[in-house]
Amino acid sequence: MTEASSIPSDVLARIRDIVGDKGAITDLDTMSPLLKSWRDNWLGRVPMVVQPANTQELAAVIKHCYETDTPLVPQGGNTGLTGASQPHDNNSEIIVSTSRMNAIRDIDVDNDTITVEAGCILANIQEAAARVDRLFPLSLAAEGSCQIGGNLSTNAGGTQVVRYGNARALVLGLEVVLPDGRIWDGLRALRKDNTGYDLKQLFIGGEGTLGMITAAVLKLYPRPSDVQTALIALPSPAAAVAFLGRARARVGEQISVFELIQRRAVDFALDHMHGVVDPFAENHPWYVLTDIAGQGAPGTLSGDVENLLEQAMEAGEILDAVLASSDAQAQALWHIRESIPEAQNFEGASIKHDVSVPVSRVPEFIARASAVLEAAYPDIRIVAFGHLGDGNIHFNPAQPKGAKNFYNEREAINRIVHDLIAEMNGSISAEHGIGRLRLAEAEIYKSSVELDLMRTIKNAIDPKNIMNPGKTIRV
Repeated sequence: MTEASSIPSDVLARIRDIVGDKGAITDLDTMSPLLKSWRDNWLGRVPMVVQPANTQELAAVIKHCYETDTPLVPQGGNTGLTGASQPHDNNSEIIVSTSRMNAIRDIDVDNDTITVEAGCILANIQEAAARVDRLFPLSLAAEGSCQIGGNLSTNAGGTQVVRYGNARALVLGLEVVLPDGRIWDGLRALRKDNTGYDLKQLFIGGEGTLGMITAAVLKLYPRPSDVQTALIALPSPAAAVAFLGRARARVGEQISVFELIQRRAVDFALDHMHGVVDPFAENHPWYVLTDIAGQGAPGTLSGDVENLLEQAMEAGEILDAVLASSDAQAQALWHIRESIPEAQNFEGASIKHDVSVPVSRVPEFIARASAVLEAAYPDIRIVAFGHLGDGNIHFNPAQPKGAKNFYNEREAINRIVHDLIAEMNGSISAEHGIGRLRLAEAEIYKSSVELDLMRTIKNAIDPKNIMNPGKTIRV
């Protein structure tokens, strides 16, 4: 039996009046996909999902929520991994979705900017940029369904942070609806604006707890015309860091991707995912997948990359390498990396960590964390991969073969990994955010000063705590 909502029926009726029948969903079957996460079993209940058609409607909805003390959960494409976009299970909130607010408002080629609404799917923004021979570099596994408002609210990272930075670095201006329903129009397409606090940065990474992003001015870049993709075999993560330094010295900022992959992760992909092929004749302990991109004619960079690989091999940093000679070969190499997250699911429970340390200390972290866990859990299978170029590693210990109830060890394993991350002055959530998943742990690892500052900001902007309550920071 479904628990009755604590939100008065007249409040819901007024919201329906604002957005119309098309923008108010109360049918459980229609709402159901929006109430749960695609991973980690976050599940909630709401009496209504609200889908405003534009900023003005959304502002009117939030103003009404503010006046009636009605909590709301902002939601984009619902692809997050920490429970930030799922409601709680007490039927006391509404979901406010940006899915109908999906217009591309403007593209300014001379200024290299694109202005988009929060509900725009990331892949559609990439495609719009490509049509004018530009690049929007934010790239994620979920780019075919995630929305830019959610990407910005979680400060998404992805594969090209090493060159272009994360979401924070890609935004020039925002439009935001504040908790009291006021609209802040900060849609400035300026690269220099030194007139006070950089307010947009409060909302980027804020996970919808301070306001709701409705539109953004994003940076565009020249579209690379020559991309060299290579899969490189190495003896160790330390060798990968050394090779990264060599590559930077040779080709500089043309490195757009630098992904570290452990052999076990490749084995999982080979065992379980269709179309994954090992391009090497023998197994190697570690790999790097890299894209080196420039603006010259196709093939311009191939000589430099070949020389780089030859020098690194002579220095003992790398063991072997495959340099793609066609788009199809490049896609096949990328298919290995992209298959790893799903492939893990076939091997039973794994305890997933999205952590970061300084690039120079990635080898130390992997070695120390692996050693402690292997001593505590005999036959545990460490799976490590991720964005070595920016120090972000997905460190996912998988259950020993045949083990049962391994997921019950999550809290203990988290503490081992995160204590080490704290000791190394790293981050327990490099790109996925805090949400609900890391809320208690953030209170352990953040200083009291940091927590006080966050609460002060939250209380000042959202004094009624109606914006995504119980996420990111507890007040």
